[in-house]
Amino acid sequence: MRVVAKFGGTSLGSGDRINRAADSIAAAVEDGHEIAVVASAMGSTTDDLLEEITFEADEADRSQIVSMGERTSVRMLKAALSSRGIEAQFLEPGSDGWPIITDEFGEVDVEETRKRALEVADSLDGVVPVITGFLAEGHDGSITTLGRGGSDTTAVMLGKYMRADEVVIVTDVEGVMTGDPHVVEGARNVGEISVDELRNLSFRGAEVVAPSALSYKDGKLDVRVVHYQHGDLLTGGTSIEGQFQSLVDMRERPLACLTVAGRAIRNEPGVFQSLSAALGDSKVNVDAVASGLDSITFYVDEDESERAENILHREVIAQDALSSVTVDSPLAVIRVTGGELPNQPGIISEIVDPLGDARINVHDLITSATSVALFVDWEDREDTLEITQDLF
Repeated sequence: MRVVAKFGGTSLGSGDRINRAADSIAAAVEDGHEIAVVASAMGSTTDDLLEEITFEADEADRSQIVSMGERTSVRMLKAALSSRGIEAQFLEPGSDGWPIITDEFGEVDVEETRKRALEVADSLDGVVPVITGFLAEGHDGSITTLGRGGSDTTAVMLGKYMRADEVVIVTDVEGVMTGDPHVVEGARNVGEISVDELRNLSFRGAEVVAPSALSYKDGKLDVRVVHYQHGDLLTGGTSIEGQFQSLVDMRERPLACLTVAGRAIRNEPGVFQSLSAALGDSKVNVDAVASGLDSITFYVDEDESERAENILHREVIAQDALSSVTVDSPLAVIRVTGGELPNQPGIISEIVDPLGDARINVHDLITSATSVALFVDWEDREDTLEITQDLF
C-alpha cells in the first residue's frame, strides 16, 4: 500500500517517542509498503515559540520562527530512520521537491501542489520522505502556513494528491472515542465514523482531526486515527468513512412548527427534556428543534401536528414554567449541506439575502457545523429550492 503517516506533536514529544515512531515506519517499509511521513513540531514547540514572540513581528517573520518546530522534527525523525537502515530524506519549504505551494492569497495552489505531490509519490520506491507539516511555500519562496491543525491538513491533502491508499493520523488518543476519557467513565474507541459526523464533532470541540483536513478526504482515500503507542501503522484505531458532498435538499412533506412559550424556560432545568420525552413517548418524530430565550420550537410532520399540540398542551398545563403552545403550518425545510460551509465567511448572508430579495420570508434558520436548514412557507418551497440550488 501507499500510506501517508502523520505524527502529531505528542507522538514526537521525546526521543523515546521518536524512536517508537521510527520503529513503526521501519516495520511498514520492511513489509513492502510505500510510506511518506508528515511530522508536526515536537510536543508544544509551536505554542512555546508563539508565546515568546512578545515583540512586533510581521507575518513573514512569524512564519519563519514557528517553522522551526517542524524543521527540527523532520531532522530528528529522518536521523532515527537512517539509524535503522531506512533510506529517508527530509523535505521542508525551500527543499528541492517541496510539494505544498500557496498562491498570492495564501491559499493552496491546487494544480501546482498536485503536480509536485505526484513527483514525491514517484520517488517513494525505496525512499521515505519526511515532510514538515503545517508549512507551505509561496511562489516567491516565502514561508506560509496552513493554519491551526495544519499538519493534519498536510497529511490528508498529500494523501489525496499522491493517490495514497490510506492516511494514518498518529496522535495521543485511541482514535475517536465515545466521550472524553478524561471526563466520562467507560469511554471506548469508535471503530468507524463518517466524515460528516467527525466534521460536526471537530467543529464542536473534538480535537481528533482538524476540520480543515477533512475537506480533502474523498471516497477513494481511507483515513484512520491511531494512538502513538499502538506500534502498527496499518491496523487499529478509528476508520473515517465517506466524503463530503455538497447537497441542497428539500423535505418532501410539509412540517408544522409547534412553539411552547414560558418566561422561566431558560432558568428551569428539565423543561426541554420533559417536552421532548412526551413527544417521543407518543411516537411523534421531531425533525428539528430551535430554542429562544423564552420558547422552544419543535418541527414535526404536519399530519402529526394536532396530536403533537395536544401532547405539548398537557405539558403546558402541568408545568408552571410554561405559558402556552401555538402551531404554525404548513412549512417547508430546505437544507444546504457541505463540508466547506464552515470555511466560508458570510455564507449565511449569501444564502439568506437572495431569499429576501425574492420577498421570501425565512421563518427559522438552524445551523450545524456542516449544514444550514431554512424554514419557509410551504408555498415558497419551490422558489426557495431553485434560488438555493443556483447558489451552490
